[in-house]
Amino acid sequence: MQWALAQAREAGSAGEVPVGAVVVRDGKVIASGRNAPVAAHDPTAHAEIVVLRAAAQVLGNYRLDGCVLYVTLEPCAMCSGAMLHARLARVVFGATDPKTGAAGSVVNLFDQPQLNHQTQVTGGVLAQECSATLQEFFQAKRLRQQQEKRAQHLLRDDALRTPDSCFVDLPGYPWEPHYVSNLPALAGLRMHYLDVGPSSASTTYLCLHGNPAWSYLYRSMIPVFVADGHRVVAPDLIGFGRSDKPKKDSTHGFLWHRQVLLEFVEALDLRSIVLVVQDWGGLLGLTLPMERPDRYAGLLVMNTTLSTGDAPLSPGFVAWSQMCAKNPEFDIARLMARGNPHLSAAECAAYMAPFPDGGHRAATRAFPSMVAQHPDAPGAAVSRQAREFWQTSWKGRTLMAIGMQDPVLGTGVMESLRQNLRGCPPPLYLAHAGHFVQEHGAAIARQAVVHFAA
Repeated sequence: MQWALAQAREAGSAGEVPVGAVVVRDGKVIASGRNAPVAAHDPTAHAEIVVLRAAAQVLGNYRLDGCVLYVTLEPCAMCSGAMLHARLARVVFGATDPKTGAAGSVVNLFDQPQLNHQTQVTGGVLAQECSATLQEFFQAKRLRQQQEKRAQHLLRDDALRTPDSCFVDLPGYPWEPHYVSNLPALAGLRMHYLDVGPSSASTTYLCLHGNPAWSYLYRSMIPVFVADGHRVVAPDLIGFGRSDKPKKDSTHGFLWHRQVLLEFVEALDLRSIVLVVQDWGGLLGLTLPMERPDRYAGLLVMNTTLSTGDAPLSPGFVAWSQMCAKNPEFDIARLMARGNPHLSAAECAAYMAPFPDGGHRAATRAFPSMVAQHPDAPGAAVSRQAREFWQTSWKGRTLMAIGMQDPVLGTGVMESLRQNLRGCPPPLYLAHAGHFVQEHGAAIARQAVVHFAA
C-alpha cells in the first residue's frame, strides 16, 4: 500500500486525483499505475485499469490468477468489474469512497453469488494516509479555484469598469496593473494599484492620490524612488483610475474609503512606509498611521489638509466645492491643463482616461461633499484623533512640499497643517506648482530620497 501511495502522490503532482495502485504476485510487485484520465483524455484511465493493463502485459495474459491488487481508494463500479473479469485473487484498498465506492460503500459488486468468480476484498489498509492524500489534494484544488476566481475579479452588478483600451499608450505610464478584490471592505470590487521596484526594498513609498486624479499623478516621482532602490505602491481609490467605479454617488463615504486603505496596507503587509499624500490622499491617508505606527517611517505631504470639521474650510475649497456642485461633469483634462500649462494635451487627456462617460464619475461627484463641514460629519472625529497623533505621537521624519499656485489647498492651509505635524521642518516651496504638486514631482522626489535616507 505504501508503494500505491507513492503512485497516488505522483498522480496528485501531475494534477490528477491522487489514486495509485500496484499488482502483486508471489509477494513481488509486477506492475504499478496511477490515475491519468486528465492527461490521457481517457475516462477509463483510473489507476486500477492502468495497473491491470500493465500487469496483463507483464504476464502475457488477461487473466491475473493468483494476483493481488492494492489501491489507495475503494474502486468504482467500472474498476471493480474489470478486477472481476481479470480473476484477481484479492483486492486491498485504503480509503473508502462514499460517493462511488463499489466494494461496499455504495454497492458491493464483489459480494454477488451469481458471479462465477469470487474476489476477496479487504478495506481500510493505511486508510488514514490514503484519505489524507485525497483531502490535501482537494483542499489545494479548492484554494486554487478560489484564487483563480478572485484573480478574475468579476465585476459587480452595481459597478462599472473602465475598459483596458482606455489606458493604452498613456504618456509616461508604462507599469503593469495589479489588482485586489478580496479585502472585506471591497466586497468584491476590484481595486487597482501599481507595485514598482523590489518587494524586498528597505523603504516603500505609499503614494495616495486625490480627486479627480489617479495613480497617473505619480508618474514622474515613481522612477526617482525606484532608481534609488525603493519600492513604490500607488493604489487607485475606488471610483478612480483603473479601480472599479460604483454606479451610485452614495456608495462613497470617508470611513469606507479609509477602511479600504487600512485593509490594503495590511493585505500587502507594507512596512517601512514613507506615506506620500496630496489632496484626498492626505484627508484619508493622514488618518492611517495612528492605527499601525510601526508600519510608517516617514511622511511626504503636499497640498492637503485634515478633515476635522472644527475649523472653517478655506475659501478656495468652498469655491471648488460649489463649482463641482454646479458642474458635476466638469472637464478633467481642461482642469489639468489650466493648472499645469507645461503638460501636453496627451498628458491632460490621460487624466480623463478612467472616465469615458458620466456613469463612471460617481466618485468625482461625491468626494467634494465628503469633506467634513461640522464636528459630527463622517470622518471628522477620526481626523481629529489623527491630528492629535501627528501633534504628539508621530516619531517618523516629515517633508512638506507646497505648490504655491494652488487656490484650494495652498500656502495658508499647508502652513496651518504644518503646525500639527510634530518635527516638520520648513517646507519646500514650489513657486510655479499648483494644486497637483506631483506634476513637478521629480524634483520633490529627489529631495525626498535624500531626506528620508538621512
